[in-house]
Amino acid sequence: MIAFEYLEHTADIKFRAYGKTAEEMLSNAAAALFNCMVRPETIAVKETWRVELQAEDLEDLAYQWLSEIVFLFETESSVFSTFSVRLEQNATALCRLQAEIGGERIDLLRHAFANEVKAITRHKFGIKKNDVWCIQVILDV
Repeated sequence: MIAFEYLEHTADIKFRAYGKTAEEMLSNAAAALFNCMVRPETIAVKETWRVELQAEDLEDLAYQWLSEIVFLFETESSVFSTFSVRLEQNATALCRLQAEIGGERIDLLRHAFANEVKAITRHKFGIKKNDVWCIQVILDV
């Protein structure tokens, strides 16, 4: 199983990320998001960031997750290469995400940017589960 693939799109970047579990799918989606911006092999894990989110359903939680990564990229001036995700659903049926993101502060001598993601779009955003979990995302660049 491939972790993610980029698909044809006229103006923005479109990808699908896959996983045997929803957690693996969300980790691979985060990796696809960063892979389109900067080569992951140039990113050392020198710091970690913790993310905790909750939403009424997995699709909204996934949207929040990817949006939070873009927010951290912009506000922390950091790039990320590792994404460890844990999901749970509580008694009130809210989906919760707890994640640890590894990376470092941007170093323009080592981090050459191919694209800069402005936002995650809701256009054609979706999650399906057949044999594996799959999320489709379009990034506004």
